[in-house]
Amino acid sequence: MTRTRTRTFRPRSATAVALALAGGLVLTACGSGGTGGSGGSAGTAGTSTHTMDTAMGRVKVPDHPRRVVVLDTAELDSAITLGVRPVGSTHADVKSGFLDYLPRDKVAGIKDVGAMLSPDLEAIAALKPDLILTSKIRHGDKYQQLSAIAPTVMTESTGYPWKANFQVHADALGRQAEARKVVAAYTAHTKRVVAALGGPAKAAATDVDTVRFVEGADIRIYGRKNYIGTILTDLGVGRPAVVDKAKDGFSYDVSPERIDLANADVLFHATYGDPAKAKETQTTSSGLWKNLTAVKNGKSFAVDDQLWFQGIGYTAAGKILDELRADLAR
Repeated sequence: MTRTRTRTFRPRSATAVALALAGGLVLTACGSGGTGGSGGSAGTAGTSTHTMDTAMGRVKVPDHPRRVVVLDTAELDSAITLGVRPVGSTHADVKSGFLDYLPRDKVAGIKDVGAMLSPDLEAIAALKPDLILTSKIRHGDKYQQLSAIAPTVMTESTGYPWKANFQVHADALGRQAEARKVVAAYTAHTKRVVAALGGPAKAAATDVDTVRFVEGADIRIYGRKNYIGTILTDLGVGRPAVVDKAKDGFSYDVSPERIDLANADVLFHATYGDPAKAKETQTTSSGLWKNLTAVKNGKSFAVDDQLWFQGIGYTAAGKILDELRADLAR
């Protein structure tokens, strides 16, 4: 990550923000689309800045932003993990708005700025942020409008590259030292879990599979190139052969009639949406499911979808490691 320091940053005035946002919205209508802490006001972020290389090019950001807005769950996890309480965040598609695994006291007071895929630009501008964090895959089409409000740092995508994305978030937030401690703690945590499983050889001899029932889609048998896949890789556990059939390494999608392909020593499964519409009810009541090795041996575990598949960050990973230790060691 290239970083160049300068001393010329000046937060946008409320009038400038409104004019810039209005201009961005007009351009979009014509077909063009291209901190920390719990308070503070525009103009208090200081003058020291650095320039970052991002998915959308070079962006100048304040060294220590005080009014941060995040637009996805990974960015929210990163901010909370690094000790930053955003002033605003989009909400996930869950009843609680912000994902349940996040500590309630850490998300208290964060302004909801709309659904993740359709953030409210006026609500974001009203918060007078000095930094916006998101990804190109989520909001690349809104980059012009967002960057008119405040410096906007986008990673290329989300999920699989979560560790690299975390470093980008830490750089943007001026929390590099804190990030090093987080990564070291995660590494130590994985080693403790492996030891609890009986060591690397025993961990590698246990095939672990992850299945997600998704409303409106086929059943996903998760591969190696996704968030949960990286955590399992860090533990060095075995994976069944089916994971290597995953499209782009992400998931191998099956119907309830092919759930036998998810056979493994240990199985973790979660559901997104209505269980019946996601085919969970149909699948888990079938003979194929009941005949899976993990199910027959009492090694099939229902897990929280918000934590295992939606959180995507080190705070979520710590909780997942604790669950893996408890369940795999049974």
